[in-house]
Amino acid sequence: MSYYNLQEYEKRLGRVREILDNKSLDFALVYYDETNLSNAWYLTGWCPQFESGAVLVPLAGDPMILGGPESEPFAQQDSAIKKTRNLPVFMVPDEEYPNATIIDFAQLFKEVSGARPVRRVGLAGAGQMPVSVYRQVEENFKGVEMVDITGEYLQLRYLKSRWELEQMRKASELTDKAFDAMAKAVKPGAHEYEVAAAGEYEARKRGANNFAFKAIVGSGKRANAVVPTASDKVMEAGETVMLGLSPRWNGYAGVVGHTLAVSGKPTKAQEEAVKHMKEVFALTKEKLVPGTVGRQIDAPGREHFKKHGYLKYLVCPFAHTIGLNEAEAPFFGPNSEDVVKPGMAISIDISFFGHPELNGVRIETAYEIGEKGPVPFSPKMDKILTK
Repeated sequence: MSYYNLQEYEKRLGRVREILDNKSLDFALVYYDETNLSNAWYLTGWCPQFESGAVLVPLAGDPMILGGPESEPFAQQDSAIKKTRNLPVFMVPDEEYPNATIIDFAQLFKEVSGARPVRRVGLAGAGQMPVSVYRQVEENFKGVEMVDITGEYLQLRYLKSRWELEQMRKASELTDKAFDAMAKAVKPGAHEYEVAAAGEYEARKRGANNFAFKAIVGSGKRANAVVPTASDKVMEAGETVMLGLSPRWNGYAGVVGHTLAVSGKPTKAQEEAVKHMKEVFALTKEKLVPGTVGRQIDAPGREHFKKHGYLKYLVCPFAHTIGLNEAEAPFFGPNSEDVVKPGMAISIDISFFGHPELNGVRIETAYEIGEKGPVPFSPKMDKILTK
């Protein structure tokens, strides 16, 4: 199965080449690894295992994947970009591949530019490179001006196409089913990992290709950890448990976050806390209309937190965009000047952590931004979290 739409990717390559042309660049290198996969996935619908690499997009000619011999056949089968080259900088250190064709940067430059020298190269994601990789790239690029184009590249992902939004809607359908399975597994005596397994299994069996973050299951004081992965802790009556899951469909993320009473019935204080989070959720949702600035989105919820004594437990702002990552730029915090626009996908993510009695609470779901405002990817979770 391929995780890409060829028409989408041809348009994206064209937009990258516009950046190259505007900045007089010979080609772009878009860095990737298993942790930082989204920039490359945007052009390939693919991510390697074990090895890092880069997508090379020339101003003219075919793009190629730069990586190592273990990724090469995988890329040639599954990636939107089939042309591959192996370079030592992206390979598993000290591993030997006697039958692989391995080239150096001098050979690569000659292939890409011919007789014309490479003078200016755009780098996207250089800040995510391990120091050892960046030093090798820098050494091999002596005499070549390296230009950081990460900001311009990320902006290509701010507004989603209709195809992208369709993938996110499908991911949200998986999320709904997975959340139901997780909620059903919550009970006194169950382990946190059993709840995570229930949700992951439900998403995987319905076609999720991976997850944008590891399943969040934090009961009792473990909910203070902000993003606690499931442990072997046994859930107890009287506790709440914070749940979160983000299955991907064709690389695009859905998301759910909620906080439930382990025994099924919350205490009065627990119920009141979730009610306040829902009130902030509603205030934030009201601001998700085209033309609103990020700090205007953040302000009403922050004021509500202050009024009810939650402000000192606030760690994360209330809204961020979602796409190939569950949380990606732009983020709409208290100092944000980013503007909400039709075609964005925005997650409302309301939470606090470190409360002496209530520990941590999180509720979350995502929306497409239409011409008149937010349209839920999950009508079901929208109803639950705005009730």
